[in-house]
Amino acid sequence: MARYIGPKNKISRKFGCLIYGIKKKSFEKKKYPPGQHGPKKKTRNFNQSNYSIQLLEKQKIKYLYGILEKQFRKIFEKASKKKGITGEILLQLCESRLDNVVYRLNFAPTRAGARQLVTHRHILVNGKIVNIPSFTLKPGDIISVKDNLKLSENSKLLKTISNWLLLKNRKGIFQAMPRRAQIPEKIKERLVVELYSK
Repeated sequence: MARYIGPKNKISRKFGCLIYGIKKKSFEKKKYPPGQHGPKKKTRNFNQSNYSIQLLEKQKIKYLYGILEKQFRKIFEKASKKKGITGEILLQLCESRLDNVVYRLNFAPTRAGARQLVTHRHILVNGKIVNIPSFTLKPGDIISVKDNLKLSENSKLLKTISNWLLLKNRKGIFQAMPRRAQIPEKIKERLVVELYSK
């Protein structure tokens, strides 16, 4: 399966949270999963198995960061080999991807927009053009935008910059790997670790 390009609001409704970062009125009006019969269908209230809950949590992370299954499996294997809490390291590796950091620095309103900036060669890491969205940043790396690129100045799209990043004059510094408390997304990474540990 290739990257998802279908209706984004359906995915947000499926997980009950904003996945793609853009708030729509229909998401606020319909706070139930998508489907033909709406919220009244009896099967919506059935008891989910542990496997289905774990699978949904894994899919949520994949959609959130725009990662495909094979990439995500490699990130998990890398996280499981490192010392520490596997779930936290998994999220740290996802957060340290170049496209995610560009999004966190407010260079783009969404992660998909950040990915496009990177692939179109508008982003520099330590003064060199990097066009690989999955490029893993290390503490101390400097992320900047080409001088001729105009960034969106819309105040509605601007987010608060995470405290593990520093922004000065269109240049961002990846100061350190984020701790779990510094990652704002509501993710239960423990369930993903349990899923892959079977």
